Formats: sequence, structure tokens, C-alpha cells
Amino acid sequence: MRRKSHAPFWSSGRRSDPPIDCNRANLAIRQHVAAVGRRVSTLCKGEEGLRQQLALHHVYYNFCLPHASLRQPLAQPKPTKGIGSAKTGRPCTPAMAAGLTNHVWTLREVLLFRVPPWPQPAGV
Repeated sequence: MRRKSHAPFWSSGRRSDPPIDCNRANLAIRQHVAAVGRRVSTLCKGEEGLRQQLALHHVYYNFCLPHASLRQPLAQPKPTKGIGSAKTGRPCTPAMAAGLTNHVWTLREVLLFRVPPWPQPAGV
């Protein structure tokens, strides 16, 4: 019996590329977005609800979730208050690595952020 596989959210399309990076992205999306996961009842019944959930996931993933591979080394290790080794790195998100922000955002900051209006075309 063949195992049922999930439809990939993203793939490079080249056979020589290892599918590890796209499989990791697919797993992260399935874990964070209920409408994409299996056997989950969700409030999202249409395409617009799915778009909103994916948009929130992308903002959370890029601004709120520190990635271990992007950790920035500290010039001098920072001692902890209690048991454990000294901190040697500063948490970093993909948005921080891209230079879009200088701190890890909280979900409250994301939800309260007011997006400026897009410039409208002159003819409308």
C-alpha cells in the first residue's frame, strides 16, 4: 500500500534539488495554519479565510519566531540568572536578518500594527 503524501505548497520544480527545504516549509505551514492541516475543523470555509490565515502565518514566521540558524553571536557571553550556561547568541528572525526590524516582535505588536494605506492609482 502506498503512503498518501501531502500536496506540496512550494517546490523548485527541478529534480536534482533535494526536497528538504520545501518539505520543511510545507510542514511549518501545516502545523501553524489549521485550514491546511489534516483532519482539522476550522472557521475557514472559503479562499479569503485561507488567505488571511496564511498571511498571519507568514507575518508570525518572519517577525515573531526566532530561528536558531539565524542566531547572531554576542561579542561577550551574557551570564544567566541562575542555572545554565551563559548566552552566546542573540535571537534573530528572518525580518531582522533582512534588516526590516531590529527586535523580535510579539504577537500583540503584530496585531496592533497599523499598516499604512497603499498609494492609489491616479485614474481611480
